[in-house]
Amino acid sequence: MNKWVKSSLFVAILSLAVLLVTACGEKEELQKVKVGEVTRSIFYAPQYVAITQGFFEEEGLDIELSTVAGGDKTMTALLSDGIDIALVGSETSIYVTAQGANDPIKNFAQLTQTDGTFLVSREKIEDFSWDMLKGTTFLGQRKGGMPQMAGEFVLKKHGIDPHADLELIQNIDFANISTAFASGTGDFVQLFEPTASVFEAEGKGHIVASFGTESGHLPYTVFMAKDSFMNDNPETIEKFTRALKKAQDFVYESSAEEVAKAIQPFFEETEVELIATVVERYREQESYAKDPILDEEEWNNLQDIMEEAGELPKRMDYNELVDTTFAEKVLK
Repeated sequence: MNKWVKSSLFVAILSLAVLLVTACGEKEELQKVKVGEVTRSIFYAPQYVAITQGFFEEEGLDIELSTVAGGDKTMTALLSDGIDIALVGSETSIYVTAQGANDPIKNFAQLTQTDGTFLVSREKIEDFSWDMLKGTTFLGQRKGGMPQMAGEFVLKKHGIDPHADLELIQNIDFANISTAFASGTGDFVQLFEPTASVFEAEGKGHIVASFGTESGHLPYTVFMAKDSFMNDNPETIEKFTRALKKAQDFVYESSAEEVAKAIQPFFEETEVELIATVVERYREQESYAKDPILDEEEWNNLQDIMEEAGELPKRMDYNELVDTTFAEKVLK
């Protein structure tokens, strides 16, 4: 091998090494963002799409996702810097602010815009009407949580007093509600997907109505962060919101099957066909927000529902707890 060939080979190897180091360097430059979700749910499909389809990576973000069961635990993790961003019901920001948080919480990007639960009856009902719940046992959600408040709001809307016209059970942990119904507790139950569809497929229950359709648009599940984190990391929040918008577009522009396949890594024990059914049901009632903006009308509807349930500490100004700056930038 002559000197010229050796020299060329050396240069080629050196160039390849530089490229590899550069590539590794670029990968290492991804900013890690710790996100805590209140539960793992197909209801949060756009979030998982943003991860599996690489939308966060495209924005230079490395998402470290953890599931923190319960809104109170999720907010505790956020306040103690265990996570940077929380995905949880926006009512939690009201509770925390009412208690006098030193570092305000800001809702900056909306993920879901309706309640995500369905009314499931033990017996099959051909022509359902809400007054059929009177005199029955209703297995609801945890007191003070958004599912329960939305549920009570809908019952009252249809002339049913949830504390007088039926036997309301709401002291069972979220994780055990479906098990309790399956074991014989209650005539009706309020369930999230995919449990509602699984119960229907197995003959354990029958979906008769949607609380999401009945309660209207509200900021049901929102990404939020401490004011200090947002002030220190404005570019991160904007990149995060941009990735979310890409995912929201993907969810509405792709087939239900494509969305199901994209998020199945987060639901390995659930068949793609069932995931697709759930995705389509949520899309049909527009439960997935089509953009990250939390508008004032939705915010007021949320507080009306909380007030109706007797759970609103005090009315909070929209501009105090909501920051749409980043969502608006992304949409331009």
